[in-house]
Amino acid sequence: MASPRKRPLRIATYNVEWFNALFDDNGRLLDDGEPSARYKISRNRQIGALGIVFSALNADAILVIEAPDTGSRRSSVTALENFARTFELRCHRAITGYASETEQEITLLYDPDRLTPRHDPQGDPVGKKGSRDAPRFDGVFRYDLDTDAAPDLIRFSKPPLELDVTTNRGKHLRVLGVHIKSKSPHGVSGTEFVRLSIENRRKQLAQCIWLRARVDAHLEAGDSVIVLGDFNDGPGLDEYEKLFGHSGVEVVLGHDVPPERRLFDPHAAMVTKGRMGLAPTTARFWLAPAKHYFEALLDFIMVSPDLLRCAPDWRIWHPWNDPACLATPELHQALLEASDHFPVTLDLPGY
Repeated sequence: MASPRKRPLRIATYNVEWFNALFDDNGRLLDDGEPSARYKISRNRQIGALGIVFSALNADAILVIEAPDTGSRRSSVTALENFARTFELRCHRAITGYASETEQEITLLYDPDRLTPRHDPQGDPVGKKGSRDAPRFDGVFRYDLDTDAAPDLIRFSKPPLELDVTTNRGKHLRVLGVHIKSKSPHGVSGTEFVRLSIENRRKQLAQCIWLRARVDAHLEAGDSVIVLGDFNDGPGLDEYEKLFGHSGVEVVLGHDVPPERRLFDPHAAMVTKGRMGLAPTTARFWLAPAKHYFEALLDFIMVSPDLLRCAPDWRIWHPWNDPACLATPELHQALLEASDHFPVTLDLPGY
């Protein structure tokens, strides 16, 4: 095994379904045979599966999407550090940002021997009236979604996690952890369903425009940038993309900016370029009405051009499509039981 100073820095993003339901209010694991929030999976089975997956990743930093809740009685950091201690993970320290309006946080587990992250939100704090100038992510962004000259007020239900990261080699990174999500219409049908779907997609696109503005500011400052997480969106994901011309993922990547300012993710590139009809996926959902599984590309790790020149390596830990995961029965089964998303890793040489 390569020494810590020689091996590439490995960064992962992993959306863990119903992670919060595996902990009590003191952040202790509920390691028992009671049902978890995952269908027909007990809490101890999901916990054990997660331990196998996190251990197999052997990452220096893991961005946990849908991390345990932070509130008046619960702490995402405490819960994840207890989880890491249970499975003796190298990533045993945790850092989080602004608490979300939901029971799902964006929290980074990391190895303090490899890197030092600092929560460093950018942008100005604003009041309820918001700002057009990409304010702080816990604020309000004023953006005209429907060209009626009346700006809409855009908020993140899960404010992105902004980190200033220093590696043990003295390298600096700006890391933006995101969980872009719009509400799905429930209890409506017909034209009302279509109207609400389009409205929600507009809001999702506006969040991505807000995020891209922050990326532009970092690139102008000469920062090395990584944007990672769950976008609940991707090139060609649904029919509403045709109404707006591009997906939110393409907006964040920088579809309309010069090449030297574009972010890159190889899996997004495969879909947008339509090479041989290849479509990698990072999530697997059961569709009850159709009685089959649906797969989608929702999770990304985007890098700035300077990091791309370091020849990084991406990997989707898909239980069926990744040969090593398929050939390792314990890991294969764990990936299926742990979550409805699969981890994505980035190996970054020289960092």
